[in-house]
Formats: sequence, structure tokens, C-alpha cells
Amino acid sequence: MKLPLPLAPLERVAVIGNHTPRQCGIATFTGDLTAAIAQRYPALDCFTVAMNDRSEGYHYPPSVRWQVQADSLESYHRAAAFLNNSSVDIVCLQHEYGIFGGSAGSHILTLLRALRLPIVTTLHTILRTPTPEQCTVMAELTRLSDRLVVMSQRGAQFLQEVHGVSPDKIDIIHHGIPSVPTVSSEHYKAQFGLTGKHALLTFGLLSPDKGIENVIAALPEILKRFPETVYVVLGATHPHILKQHGEVYRESLEALAERLGVRESVQFHNHFVPQETLTQLLRAADIYITPYLKPEQITSGTLAYAVGSGKAVISTPYYYAEELLADGRGVLVPWRDPAAIATEVCALLGEPERLAALQQRAAQLGEEMTWPAVAERYRVSFERARVERSERRPIPSPLAPLLPELNLSHLRLMSDDTGLIQHASYNVPNADEGYCVDDNVRALLLMAHLEASEQSDALLTTRYLAFIHHAFNPETGRFRNFLSYNRHWLEAQGSEDSHGRSLWALGTMLGRTRNAGWQALSHDLFHAALPVVEVFTSPRAWAYTLLGMDEALERGPCAETQRLRDTLARRLLAQFQHNGSPEWPWLEQSLTYANARLPQALIVSGRRMQHPEMVQIGLAALEWLTTVQRAPEGWFSPIGSEGFYPRGQTPALFDQQPIEACGMISACRTAFEATGDPRWLPEARRAFAWFLGLNTLQQALYDPATGGCADGLHPDRHNKNQGAESTLSFLQALVELQTLLPQPEPRLLYCIPHVLPAHDGTPSRRSH
Repeated sequence: MKLPLPLAPLERVAVIGNHTPRQCGIATFTGDLTAAIAQRYPALDCFTVAMNDRSEGYHYPPSVRWQVQADSLESYHRAAAFLNNSSVDIVCLQHEYGIFGGSAGSHILTLLRALRLPIVTTLHTILRTPTPEQCTVMAELTRLSDRLVVMSQRGAQFLQEVHGVSPDKIDIIHHGIPSVPTVSSEHYKAQFGLTGKHALLTFGLLSPDKGIENVIAALPEILKRFPETVYVVLGATHPHILKQHGEVYRESLEALAERLGVRESVQFHNHFVPQETLTQLLRAADIYITPYLKPEQITSGTLAYAVGSGKAVISTPYYYAEELLADGRGVLVPWRDPAAIATEVCALLGEPERLAALQQRAAQLGEEMTWPAVAERYRVSFERARVERSERRPIPSPLAPLLPELNLSHLRLMSDDTGLIQHASYNVPNADEGYCVDDNVRALLLMAHLEASEQSDALLTTRYLAFIHHAFNPETGRFRNFLSYNRHWLEAQGSEDSHGRSLWALGTMLGRTRNAGWQALSHDLFHAALPVVEVFTSPRAWAYTLLGMDEALERGPCAETQRLRDTLARRLLAQFQHNGSPEWPWLEQSLTYANARLPQALIVSGRRMQHPEMVQIGLAALEWLTTVQRAPEGWFSPIGSEGFYPRGQTPALFDQQPIEACGMISACRTAFEATGDPRWLPEARRAFAWFLGLNTLQQALYDPATGGCADGLHPDRHNKNQGAESTLSFLQALVELQTLLPQPEPRLLYCIPHVLPAHDGTPSRRSH
């Protein structure tokens, strides 16, 4: 295999798979592979992301730095965010259908689609006749992987014939084995009570497809000629078999041995032994037997260990055994044929020269299978994957998260024939808290954005607009905010901020909708509610109104709207100019809530007013805000609502609110559209990754099962209530990121998009 020139020194490798003390072959393999790579390349940081099949996990060694709950999609999202933010150069996946959640292990695809990293996948199972679900998963897995490692020629053949994989993408690397010096078996027999015995050995986790009953059935004939023979069955029952069926299979083997009168010649070791003990027992054995019942087995760690240890092997002809034992390295016997097993065991025990010749040929192959040699070949595969990824497509920018599917289920659940209920107890609407205009206008804003992609819900849109209409008091020109569940207004008028948000949503609906009725009502309400804003004193109310006016002016010019827009925008600019300084480029003496909306309003207004200074001050303030709200580890960390951030003091870390992540994404989208500068896109991705678990607590707030979003991050946990504001913040963030970033493959953000020029040569304001 030719080693290509790497882009840069390989520094960090993450291996995804099971890991000891979990008991299974892939757990052992993953631990051995990471240890071998670390030992062969001491300067290379090689660690594991371990798959858990139980909620309590395992007591892993320090080399395991992240854990994934196999049945939790959220856990796969979080793992992807962790890997994308860990300076990893390559991901090496250990694949077996049964160790991942979802149909045919499909959950792992969620993680792989989100990765920005080259992927090398080791395939431990390749089926000649996969089910439709397995075929679908394998097709996507091979597409997402940069290189595929198989352990046999037959595996490479099946990949090409069954799954259409190009041979150029496949690396054949042996299953690794420990370095075992060739020593006489008599040297080790004493410690296992086998002195003077002919030792037959089978090891590995017990399950009914291992065929051990056929060796036991062969023992009466073997013992007639070689009465000092002992058959050692080493290995605990497979945990999944044990959980479902207990020790039924082992007990049936013991009963068979009793019935045949060979119980004293069979040793059952019902435990998962350490590597050193296994190696010593392999050295003590004379013949190793794998009587498996399934021809589809494309690899076998136990067979690799035996051959590499220089053992004479008798095996049924499953795929891996046919290949590994070719050229006189072992003996094949028919399926379920105790007589054939007995014949071959007796032949080898009766012909020491033949036995020694088999051992020698096996040991020669074993030199290519030792873990140091395997680690070297994996290193070559890693380097090839990196180079080929760089040649095939651009290296993506940091923090590109997977975009989940849009899911309005929780939003619908929170909405009734009155409007949107504002709070939830867990994922259940809390009727006691009633309704508010704030959340209904946020919902209307979302529907306005969704209409362009034909994903909006006409019934919901109508209800939210009707609620806002009902909230408007034409006598005062103000919106009321809070409505009880029994439909009584709880105040004469809402806050200035609530009024500004209402104008923002109505202006957006006016500027975007194609529905004549929605447009007409939005127009009437918008213009009826607009005049009073001129006397408002809240900068955030100004900002929300400016965002709404900018959207409304998409429908066409309006002299009064433009006049008031200029007035509010200049007020907002004056606040920044009066209060700001190079080290504190902000309009107030503290950062509080919905911070990103303030510079966003300056940018959109300055563009439409052709006021470069206004745009530049907005951009500078937003850039500063991105640094203030970025944790030292690199993830988005919004100003907490428990104390906020007074100038000269320490920013509050908690409670972190979803509206801040949503606002940052929207503002970064505006900055990108205004400048075409791609540096704003990683900031938007960074803020979105906060929802998926790349945050201070490393806990996902978005729940893909419900479509709801947690109400924030507390110091010790995320708030499990999925209220309207939080859910709408996530959905709005998702929609805006979808419209901002082109997606060459489904829901996968690979690389920085190009700016699409408008007709006048400036970046387009909308990129739907």
C-alpha cells in the first residue's frame, strides 16, 4: 500500500466502538487497536468513544473520553459535537450492526452525517445476503466513510459485489493479535492442570451459533484413541444471550457431556479472561477448534488469535476460516459433523510431524498479524483518508452540526383553538399559565419564514394571527400581552418589548406571505400599531420594530414607515455611539437579554438606509458579542439571565436561554448577507450546536423525540420543561440556518457556502 503525503502531521485519532470492560469481541478489538496505535506512535493521541448498551455504562479506562447511549439519538448528536470540537484528525469507526441503536444500527449514521472529519470504518460483519434495512444502512455507511477496512479478501469481494463499493476505497488489514513467541505447549500446561494431556481449545463468548456441541459429540471417538484428551471451553455466555435466555446453552452443553460420558474430559471456564491468561492458555493448547454454524462470519478474532499464535486449527468452513486456513495453515471440516471433527483431531494427534507443520505455517502468517504491524497499516489508511478527503471536497469550517429534520409536533401540541400556550410542564402544555402575545408573535414569525419553503401550517398561522388581532386594542394602539386560559386579559397593555415583537412578526408576515387575507390583516395591524413606537424608550423595542419594518418594506416603499425607521435607527445608533468604547462597543452599560437583536437591527437598517457607519457599528458590536459569548473551550456560551453582564464585572454563566442562541444565529445570518464574509457562518453553526449539546453542561436541549426544546441551562442540569419560547427559538434557529447554508447532501453541513450575488453585484439579502 503506497503511503501518500499527509496534509499535516497526524495528531489525534478517535476510535468509536465498544470497549472493555464491556464483554464482546469488538470491545476487546477496540481496546487492543487503540493501545497498539498509542504504543506504536507515542506522539499520537488515540482515544475511544465507547458505545453503551446499558444506561449505567461501564467503568472505563482513561482512554475512553466520551460515551454514547446506543438507543439515544440525542447521545449521537452530542458525540458528534464533541468530536467536531476536539481537534480530531480522523475518526475510526468499528462497525457491527448490533451495537448501535435503530433499525439495523441506523443510529450511527446520525453521528457520521454530522462529522466534519475523515472517517475510516472497520467492517466486522459484511453479509452476502443482507436484509433491506441492513443494505440501506451499509450503503449510507460506505458512502459516508472515506476508507473501509476489511479483514479478508472475501469481505472486500462482498463489498464490491453486494454493495457496489469501489476496490480503491477498500483496505485489507488483518485482525490484530498479540505477539506470542513460539514456545512448547508443555511449558504452559502445568498452570492449567493439563500436564500430560492433549489439549483442545475453543474460546470466546458463548452463544448457540458457536457449534460447541459438535466437538463434545466428537469426544467419545477421540477418547477411544487418545484417552488423555481434554476439551477446554473458555468464555462467559454472551451478555445479550445471558440477559434473554440465561445459561440455557451452557447447561445444555454440560448435560450433553454428561449424557455422552465425557464430562470429566470437558473443562468449562465461565468467565471473561484477561489478555495475558488467554495468551497463556493458547500456548498450552495443542489444537484450536472453531466449530461455528454460520458461513457468513467474515471475521473472527478468536481464529485470528489462534492462527497468529501458531496453533494447529480445525474449523468449519465459514468465510474467514476458508481464507485464513488456506495453503495448509489449518484443516476444514463439514458443518455439524462430529465424526469429521473426531477424524481430524485423531489424525493430527497421531501425526506429530503434520501437527508441527500446520503450526509452523500458521505462525508465519501470524508475523503479519501482530498489533504493531496492524497499527502501521491503520496509520497508512488514516493518512490516505485524510488526503483523499482533502482532494474530494474542501475541509469544512468548524462546528458544522447536523441539521435535524423540522419537527412541529410539540408546537402543534402547545397550540389550541385560542392560540399558543406559553409554558409546559416537561413536554405537556401547562394550561394554568395561559397565553401571551410574545409567544404567538414568535410563532407567527416562524410561520412567515416557513411559507417560502412550503413547510408552514395554514391552520396554525391563522390561529396565531387571530390571537394577535384579538390582542390589539385600537383605542390605545397597543397590544395586550398575557391572556388567562379562560380568555381574560390580565393587563391593559403589554410591555414596549412585547409591542415591538408584535410589529416584527406582523412586518415579516406582511413582507413575505402570499396569502391575500394574511397579508391584508398583517398590513392593517402593522400600520395601526406602528405610530405609538415613536414615543417608546426601550432600545430592544426599537430593534424589534426595525426588524419588522425592514421586512415590511420588502412589500414596497412606504413614506411613513421609512420616516419612523430612520428615526428609530438613528436613536439606536446614538445609543451605541454614546455608551460604546473600543473595549465595550455596546449601547448600554450591561449585556442583558436578546442581545444579538440590537446589532442585527443596526445592520439591516443601515443597509436599507445606505448608512455605512451604522452597518459597521452593528458589525463591530456583533463581532464583540461573539467573543463575549464564546467559552474558552470554543462553544457558544450566552450571557446568563441570573445577573447578566454589568460592565466591569464577570458575566453570569447561568441560566442560559435558547433565545440567545436563536438571536445569534439570526444576527450572524444578517451579517453574512450584508458582507459576504464567511467568518460569520462558523459563529452561526457554533450557536446552533449549543442546542445539540455543545455547551457548558454538554447536555442537549433539543429533544428530537418530541420536537421540543428545554427551557434553558441551569448550573447543574437543563430545564426539562419544553415551553413555547424555547421551542420556537430552536425552530427559528433551524429554519434560518437551513436558508443560510446550502446542503449538498441531506441535512449535512460540509463546507462554507459561496455568496450568491444579487443583480446589482451586492450579496443577496435572502438565500432561500
